[in-house]
Amino acid sequence: MLKVSFICTVFNEENTLLKLLDSLLLQTKVPDETIIVDGDSKDKTFDLLKQASTSKIYKKLNIRFFKIKGNRSIGRNLAIQNAKYPIIVCSDAGCILDKNWCSKITSPFEEEKIDVVAGYYRGKTDSLFQKAQLPYVFVMENKLNSKTFLPSSRSMAFTKKIWHKIGGFPKEFSHNEDYVFANRLKKSGAKITFVKEAIVYWLPKSNLKELYIMFYRFARGDIEASLIRPKVILIFLRYLMILTLLIIFIYTKSLFIGFCLLLLIILYILWSIQKNYQYILNPLAFYLLPLFQVTSDVAVISGSLRGLFK
Repeated sequence: MLKVSFICTVFNEENTLLKLLDSLLLQTKVPDETIIVDGDSKDKTFDLLKQASTSKIYKKLNIRFFKIKGNRSIGRNLAIQNAKYPIIVCSDAGCILDKNWCSKITSPFEEEKIDVVAGYYRGKTDSLFQKAQLPYVFVMENKLNSKTFLPSSRSMAFTKKIWHKIGGFPKEFSHNEDYVFANRLKKSGAKITFVKEAIVYWLPKSNLKELYIMFYRFARGDIEASLIRPKVILIFLRYLMILTLLIIFIYTKSLFIGFCLLLLIILYILWSIQKNYQYILNPLAFYLLPLFQVTSDVAVISGSLRGLFK
């Protein structure tokens, strides 16, 4: 039988760590070992991890843990270096695993010569505020393309052999290391397959500040890694057009320019609602979707500029 090692990094996850471990314990195929690396948490995360490792409740998980200062790449590489088994399954703190996740995400390794398996993810929402975040964070199911879908650290499995081949997770990147890792896997010619049924449930952000920070980090990380997405260019062009019209209007007081500016803003708001309303289906979406659109746009612009300056 195929033996696998589950790895995860944590940092200040006292509210989510046990939820992840509980979902790992309920797997139809429980990993043969669990390796968790704490990035020097300042809350009770490490204490909870130590307690779980000796608890009879989690004995079946065979938990081993480490503590090291550093980003997620450093933590993941340390975990993989200490893994006993040739197949690595990976998820993140802040996630809950479907009970069949480990079974589904490792099944391709049983039959085919596969290097990487990309699993899927969904949101586990408690409020409309959280539900409205999902189309800004995920590739929604009706837009999935199994041929181009890249693995994410939320739901991923790979061989230690391919991890060695591409040099591990890139420790020089602290904000989007799994996206860089996935692109390097693709460029290396790794055989990647997508298993939609290998589902991880992500716990969305609880407030606008946390959401902004997440978008900011992703954008900054992309630029630092020299990864420029076409949609980022469009965001800059969109706001450059609005800013240009605003400056012209301020100096000329032209009613025509003012009308064009107002029309663009109205169309922008309507567009932000129209493209994602199908996922919310609630009147409050008319407020939340434009709010999240502006938040993500501003975060992407500021994060990208910060990455450029660095």
